[in-house]
Amino acid sequence: MKTTILGLFILFFCAQWSFAQTTEVEQEIIQLSKDKWQWMSDKDVGRLDELFHEKAMFVHMGGAWGTEQELNIIKGGGIWYKKADVHEVSVKIIDNTAILLNRIDLLAEVGGNEVTNPFEVTEVYIKQAGTWKLGSLSFTRLMTRGDH
Repeated sequence: MKTTILGLFILFFCAQWSFAQTTEVEQEIIQLSKDKWQWMSDKDVGRLDELFHEKAMFVHMGGAWGTEQELNIIKGGGIWYKKADVHEVSVKIIDNTAILLNRIDLLAEVGGNEVTNPFEVTEVYIKQAGTWKLGSLSFTRLMTRGDH
């Protein structure tokens, strides 16, 4: 009986500990995503150019395009990512690929108009030569109670 109770206690403790832990790699990706939102807000295309893979794809409500066009849109102010309020973050690591999901409210200026939209954002990072590169950034607009 004591062995069973002790075994259950150890199993419960280990399960709680493993659920509470975020790996160093997951934390690195979460921080990289936070940095990316700040660089986008600051229109820091130099830092973003270092982060974005040259073959990255960006999927928005208005279309999809590659790295060069995304950087030009940010630099020119076509989309100004003013502030991303991040509500939830999760990360899954698969070999040299990290998939990060953010649930955010994004305050942006698009074509001179300020808008706020709720999004589920998917970020895919690929580790190459010891460095994480953003391979894909996709915005999925979430429905709110007033939407039909």
